[in-house]
Amino acid sequence: HVTAASGGAGVALLEIYAADIDTTTRLGGLSARGRVGAGGEVLIVGFVIEGTTPLRLLLRGVGPSLAAFGVGGTLVDPQLTLFNASSVIASNDSWQQSPDAAAIAAAGSATGAFPLAGQSRDAALLVTLPAGSYTLHLRGGDGGSGIGLAEIYVVP
Repeated sequence: HVTAASGGAGVALLEIYAADIDTTTRLGGLSARGRVGAGGEVLIVGFVIEGTTPLRLLLRGVGPSLAAFGVGGTLVDPQLTLFNASSVIASNDSWQQSPDAAAIAAAGSATGAFPLAGQSRDAALLVTLPAGSYTLHLRGGDGGSGIGLAEIYVVP
């Protein structure tokens, strides 16, 4: 949890680095939850892929499915956009309408991610990325706001 010591509000940056990790150990997943909306209220998760082997990743933007965990005020229509620098690589506004929907569901099972609710408007992408720096943006696709969860999983 990142909170302001003075009780104020603002933008925070939480960074995680893998220092002194041997070549057989790697981070398998990462998530960030926060208030998300449109415009400047975007939740941004940055990540770096190192090495020479591309990684297959499951990227999810969850709002409606959080209700099953007792989270109120969730983002109704999460929209994900994946960037490499300023270039858009991929985006999704409803995972079940993706041509990769079956593969996304299978990747979720393979990574241990909780299943997304049936007919939800949660967003997800299944991508294979080479080494490089990326950012994943989660926003309200319908201009709405609420609590959202951005997730990144390495697919085995």
